[in-house]
Amino acid sequence: MIKVSMTVNGQAVSEEVEPRTLLVQFLRETLQLTGTHVGCDTSQCGACVVHVDGRAIKSCTALAVGCEGTEVTTIEGIGTVENLHPMQEAFREHHALQCGYCTPGMIMASIDIVNRKGNKLDEHTIREELEGNICRCTGYHNIVKAVGAGAAGMAKARA
Repeated sequence: MIKVSMTVNGQAVSEEVEPRTLLVQFLRETLQLTGTHVGCDTSQCGACVVHVDGRAIKSCTALAVGCEGTEVTTIEGIGTVENLHPMQEAFREHHALQCGYCTPGMIMASIDIVNRKGNKLDEHTIREELEGNICRCTGYHNIVKAVGAGAAGMAKARA
């Protein structure tokens, strides 16, 4: 066992883990943060996207010990039921979810897109940037609309 310490959603955590423990396992099984989903175990679907030191990663391919000393943000860390993050609100408002399985990873990836590309995103850019996130229910049309609206909402919130 190896002790790993990091900050998750603003809280310092320190736990002993097996060296092969994936970050997604650490979040879900050790910390009970089950908003991050496991869809494929091969980094194909994007259901496990979280932010590590402000950048989106697929947590099913990162070892927990490799995240020693980092800041990790999961879907649980970006908003509350009473005060949704602008991207969460946009997904709700634009009906960009059906079963909801891909939604946490899709939202976390979308926030990263805005942080990297800015708030004025065209449809082509959104679709291209979301290539690593799979949704089997929505057909992406409403997701693309939601990301654009979420980007505008994030700009408004920053102002």
